[in-house]
Amino acid sequence: MDPLDWVNGLKLGLLAGAAIVSIVLTPPVEPTGTELRDRVPEFGAGYASPSVRRVARWIVADGDNGRAPFAIVDKPDARLYVFDHRGRLRGTSQVLLGSARGDDTVPGIGQRPIQLVRPDERTTPAGRFMATPGRNARDEDVIWIDYDAAVSMHRVRLTQPAEHRLERLASPRAADRRISYGCINLPVAFFDEIVWQMFGTRGGIVYVLPEVRSIEWTFPGMRRFEARANPTLAQGAQASGPAAPVFEETAANPGRRASTPTRAPPSA
Repeated sequence: MDPLDWVNGLKLGLLAGAAIVSIVLTPPVEPTGTELRDRVPEFGAGYASPSVRRVARWIVADGDNGRAPFAIVDKPDARLYVFDHRGRLRGTSQVLLGSARGDDTVPGIGQRPIQLVRPDERTTPAGRFMATPGRNARDEDVIWIDYDAAVSMHRVRLTQPAEHRLERLASPRAADRRISYGCINLPVAFFDEIVWQMFGTRGGIVYVLPEVRSIEWTFPGMRRFEARANPTLAQGAQASGPAAPVFEETAANPGRRASTPTRAPPSA
């Protein structure tokens, strides 16, 4: 068993299931005089996909997160990685994501009653998001990823027993963990002890990896950083993988901040 992973009760009154969760208890270490561009993310001994490691390397080396904590959602693997502002992994957990495949949200979907959201519209959007803490329409703690689209990170919700969300959350198959309307559902303990502790006061930045678009188009800042660092390598990375549509740079999504709340939308 990987030392990063441990099973934690979901703290929902009665333990109906378990999810694989890991928390990294690395003691804080003051930074040295190393330049920010020379920094590398600290994953410890845990596994992370090449795409997660690539995005984390750019974030930390380029200082894209500023002084904010950040999280990476590996959508193909349905897993969340949470880092402190210096790029040290604080925890990783399996998560539930939108049941529909896709990297965009339907315009205006956040204003619709949740029962009117069609199955093909239940996507978790990809991109760079300025995440903010708040409350949803049920008066629950959430971390808003895209407020206008009603997409947030929150504790796993068990309002529909037929969905078997606890069992899905514990499943080793990423496909089983695609069940939500677009929100990122987390084990209760992981949300309380890691996500809310890191993001609950000032928020942070959440990077959601794509599953349809190319990673280079989704994160143009990473593409520019890699081009500066190693032009030959960057060109090779851009040419590999699924073909991406050609857009002007202004059409890319460098980051979205949640709108000022006027009415808390639902989340699921």
